[in-house]
This record gives sequence, structure tokens and C-alpha cells, in this order.
Amino acid sequence: MTYRLVHPLHKIEATSKGVDYTVDLDRARKEIVRVSGVVDVTTFDSGNSNRDSHAMEVIDALTFPEARFVSTGILQHGDSITVNGKLTFHGVTKDIQANARTQWSERQLVVAGGFEATLTGFNIERPSLLLIPVEDRLAFTFTVTVVLN
Repeated sequence: MTYRLVHPLHKIEATSKGVDYTVDLDRARKEIVRVSGVVDVTTFDSGNSNRDSHAMEVIDALTFPEARFVSTGILQHGDSITVNGKLTFHGVTKDIQANARTQWSERQLVVAGGFEATLTGFNIERPSLLLIPVEDRLAFTFTVTVVLN
């Protein structure tokens, strides 16, 4: 999972490979029934440890070490899906909608997509650089590979 945060002077991307996904499938119909995910927010890496440390302070990672998503409904149209659910981040739970594409094969299912959230929507003060705050919008992208036995 990767997040992107934009400041007028630069874009920040940080990635975590530590997301734990649970995906319930109806294999006969090639449908995703339910999905959930949890990530330790300290596992996101932007390639700049000072920036990452500051980000952890901003989101109060010691108090709120995890972000968690649980689906509440999934609409599938061919290889496109819309996943509605609840995202809990920084102690706040909000409804979100993610859009993704699926690729099924005999051996695996790959789901790639994204969603957006705002810092202020999760009661996080927007950090500033040179007195200019970052944009409020966080854009997340994800890729989930499910190995089919």
C-alpha cells in the first residue's frame, strides 16, 4: 500500500509492505465477498527517515499505531469492483469507497486500486513546510495478491 501527500514544493510517497489483508472469496462466481486490512502505520517508508519520523508524530502513531479497513459492501461489474467500508485511522472511523480492478487466473487473484481520505477528516492537523500546509487529501493505492490453492 502506498500513500501520496502533496505539498506545493514536492510530492511525498510512502509505501508499506506490512499490510495484512483478509479476503473472502466466492471462487465459483469469481467474486470477492468481504475484505479487510490492517497496517501498522510505522511501516510506511518514504525513503526519508526524518520525514517518516515527523509523519509518525503528526498522526500520533504511539497512540494510534494501526489503520484498519473492513468492507461493508462490494459491487462487482466484470473486472471492476467498488468496495464500500469503514476505515479507522487516528482513532476516527469513516465510510470510504475504494475502486479497483481484479485479475483472476487459476493460481491467483490480483486486486489493484485506490481510495482517498482527508487528514482533517481524521482529526489530523495538516503539517506545514515553510509555513505552507500540505494538501488535505491523501491518495492511497494498493495491490493485493491472493494465492488460490
